[in-house]
Amino acid sequence: MPAFSQLYERGTRPRHGEVIMVAGRSGTQKSGFALFWVAQMNLPTLYFSADMSAFTASSRLASMATGETTEQVEAGMATDPKKYLKALADSRITFSFGAPIKWESVDEELEAYVELFNSYPQIIVFDNLMDFEGGESDYTEQMAVMSSATELARATGATIIILHHASDKSWEAKSDPWAPPSRDQVKGGLSEKPELSLSVALDPNSMEYRVATIKQRMGPSDPTARKYAVMWCEPEFTRFHNTSPLQRQMQGARQ
Repeated sequence: MPAFSQLYERGTRPRHGEVIMVAGRSGTQKSGFALFWVAQMNLPTLYFSADMSAFTASSRLASMATGETTEQVEAGMATDPKKYLKALADSRITFSFGAPIKWESVDEELEAYVELFNSYPQIIVFDNLMDFEGGESDYTEQMAVMSSATELARATGATIIILHHASDKSWEAKSDPWAPPSRDQVKGGLSEKPELSLSVALDPNSMEYRVATIKQRMGPSDPTARKYAVMWCEPEFTRFHNTSPLQRQMQGARQ
């Protein structure tokens, strides 16, 4: 996955069966990042979304597949839906939509998934932690969700990716809003629970996407988030790159 090359070169190693947290402030493309990441992994995935509608998720996946903007895809779905259904045919992501996320629903979706595919998904995404039933502001419930997610990873062997919020009200958020939040800015201190925790931030001026490894049980990390990998975000395509727009433009001109 070229977009993640700098992150991996820095020693970040997602491992099968781990719980991974992706934390960031509001509006930092956490859902887009997670969706792009699992689409690039191309592994059987069950994605629980309380933030995205089915139409939005389908549009984002179709945008990745076709190279059209999500706006173009949304308009095109009304006139030529077969084109986009074909583009989505190879996707290995199965979605479950609804808020709040309930463990009863998780169990039912897993049972249905196993019935359909005769195996557990290799990746399970929860978007996001505060959308679990009772988890909007209850620290105890959020801790319970993290413990249950760990049990789920152990029972199924799946890698669990949980999205979570960092504080928008801290001094750091106001003074340096485009920097990845440090570990102590993740709400509830819950970034310490997973085996791997990533902190993300988006600079809307340059579209530079910064990803810091703030916790890693079996590798290097920086809880201050001052050391981070860089990629570039194209929100309208739900795509991330390891080169800047100018570099891609120059490469295209040479070709």
